[in-house]
Amino acid sequence: MSDRATALVVGVGASRGLGAAAARRFAREGLHVVIAGRTREKLEQTAAEIAAAGGSVEPAVGDAAIEADAARFIAAAEAKGPLAIALHNAGSNRHDGILELECADFEQLWREHCLGGFLTGREAARRMVPRGAGTILFTGASGSLRGRAGFAAFAAAKAGLRALSQSMARELGAKGIHVAHVVIDGGIDGARLLGRFPDLRERRGPDGLLSIEAIADSFWQIHRQHRSAWTQELDLRPWAEPF
Repeated sequence: MSDRATALVVGVGASRGLGAAAARRFAREGLHVVIAGRTREKLEQTAAEIAAAGGSVEPAVGDAAIEADAARFIAAAEAKGPLAIALHNAGSNRHDGILELECADFEQLWREHCLGGFLTGREAARRMVPRGAGTILFTGASGSLRGRAGFAAFAAAKAGLRALSQSMARELGAKGIHVAHVVIDGGIDGARLLGRFPDLRERRGPDGLLSIEAIADSFWQIHRQHRSAWTQELDLRPWAEPF
C-alpha cells in the first residue's frame, strides 16, 4: 500500500452520469479512484477518460448489494492506499401503483439503495475507524424526504438509506468519520434522465437541471470540511426548482 489516498465511487454508469462526474472530481484532486458498477463497458469508458486526463483509476465490476462484492470494492481501494472517500451512488427507480407493485420489485430497490448503502458504509468504516479519518457519502433524492404516489418502493428505499446515514453519523462522527447524506432534489442533467426526456434541458431553461459537475463539487466540499463544522445532510436543487 502506498501513502496516496484513495476514493471509491459505487454506482458508476454512463460517462455523463453523477457517479462518473464524482470519480473525475476526486481523480483531479490526486486520489486514486476505484469506480464500481455492474456494466464493464461503461466503467471502462469512464476509466479511459479519467486516465487520459492524467488521473489514476481502476474499474471494479460487481453489485454493491452483494456483501462479497462490496467488500471487494473496498479492498481494491485499500490495496492502493488509505481509503479517504467512499461514495454510494448506486440504485435505480421505478413507477408502480401500489396495487400493482410486486414484492420482488420492492425488495430489489431496497437492496440497491438501502442494503447496498449499508454494505458500502460498513465496509468503508471498518477500514477508516482504526485510522480515525475518512468520509462516507450517500446520494439521496427527493424520495428520501417524501413519498410520491406511484413511487412507494423508491421512497421506502431512499428513506431507509437516509436513516442509515443518520445512525452512522451519530455513531462514527466521534470516531473521526464524516458521514453525509446529499439530497438531490431535482432532475439531473445526465444521460439517464435526458435519455428518457431528450428535450428536458431545453424545457427547463438555463441551469434548470442539476449539473453533475456541480454536484460532484459539493461532494468534494463536504469531504474537505473542517471537523468543527461538519454537514450531515445537504440538499441540492436548481435555482428555479420549486420546493
